[in-house]
Amino acid sequence: MFKKYIKRRRKIKYLIHNSVKGIGIAILVTLMTIPFPTIAQKVVSLHQAINDAIVNRKNIQAGKSNLAIQKLQTKILYKKYWPQISAEYNYLYNPILQTSILPIGIFNPSYPLDATKSIQFGTKWSQTAGVTVVQPLLDRTIRREINEAKLQERIASATQAQSEYDLAYTVAQTYIEISLQQAKIESAVVDTSRTYISYTLLKNKFDEKRLLKSDLNKSIINHNNTRQLLSDAMADLLTDEVYLLFLTGQSNFDNPDILMDIAFFTMDKIATQLTYPDFTLFPEFQQLELERQLKGIQANSEKAKYLPTLSLKGFIGANQYTNNLDPLAANSWFGLSYIGIDVKLPLLFGEDKKGKLQQLQLQGTQYRLQKEDKAAQYTKDANTASINIKRGLAQLKTQEANILLSNESITIIQDRLIEGEESASTLNLEESTLQQLKSVYETNKRQLWLYWLDYQKASGRLGLLWK
Repeated sequence: MFKKYIKRRRKIKYLIHNSVKGIGIAILVTLMTIPFPTIAQKVVSLHQAINDAIVNRKNIQAGKSNLAIQKLQTKILYKKYWPQISAEYNYLYNPILQTSILPIGIFNPSYPLDATKSIQFGTKWSQTAGVTVVQPLLDRTIRREINEAKLQERIASATQAQSEYDLAYTVAQTYIEISLQQAKIESAVVDTSRTYISYTLLKNKFDEKRLLKSDLNKSIINHNNTRQLLSDAMADLLTDEVYLLFLTGQSNFDNPDILMDIAFFTMDKIATQLTYPDFTLFPEFQQLELERQLKGIQANSEKAKYLPTLSLKGFIGANQYTNNLDPLAANSWFGLSYIGIDVKLPLLFGEDKKGKLQQLQLQGTQYRLQKEDKAAQYTKDANTASINIKRGLAQLKTQEANILLSNESITIIQDRLIEGEESASTLNLEESTLQQLKSVYETNKRQLWLYWLDYQKASGRLGLLWK
């Protein structure tokens, strides 16, 4: 996967090497204006990168499956309103028949009035076959379960949205890193050309015995530093490109050549009027609120367990009684059927109803407190990012002015050095100062965009980047 990286480095080294040989100003101009990366590029917008990640990432697809599962569970619960039909059959052997005491004196005057006799009822063998139908008429637990399942759907949807929100933030971070690395490479190429010019000027003086070797060494150090910064920037760019390909679900790691949409990175976008967070836009905030509501519904479901249920119940079938094992004995089957109302009033479940309700209430309070804490955290993060953005814009403005002045000074010093009116140490010092200025500038610019991204996340407006 480093073939492209090596190819880029070789191209830059070739240009710099030819410049060192003194091919001329044309090579230097080419070096200063060439954009990197330059081979087989395709422009990828931030909107496209985020949407590709959402479509291709496996964990996002798994989350969508979880949402589909929740919807199926809700659909299944509606079937509880349907009639419950069951076919029943049993074949019993009764080794000991039931004995009952009959008051025979009441039925036969020849016996004393209080005379009784024990009589066995039933047969050794019996079987029953039939169909039972139960149609729920009133069962509030079903409606509670459906309401709970619907809310679980919304929670799964909010969880999915939060996963996409977090993924979008990571993609945007990487996108910004790549864009700034590409700009940093172009700047590093220009710096390498400038330090080489300074080096050649001092090398000529050294060859003429008019410069100390220590001053020449300092110019070589400055030039080597800019070349190393260029090499480091290319390595960082390659790393970020591979990571973006991973985030967007791509597999062409051997060709990670991506060009960002430069038009996206304008200071006007950062300087836009900042507003306070809109909590309705946060998937995580919505998730906590739904979790709190779920505990209230679960409490209602718990109470519904103790409500009466009403069903229409019917049975049609037949019984057989024989003293021998003969399932098909003639004249031994007797029809049986009934239709009636089945009312149930639960009294005890072996559960602590009060304790269960208190537990659900406390869990609801936990989610409410977490939601309030999140609201405070988002507000704090948005305000902090806003402060850092304003400070960063002011810093960049000052640093841009300083870099412009330093570049101008180096050009003047180079001209004066040729005329013998300036010392090599002054040029080396100014080159080193400019390197530090540009390093701080690049770091602050990167941090400014990350502050801007943090603000979008903390204000709930990150979704505007891809929706």
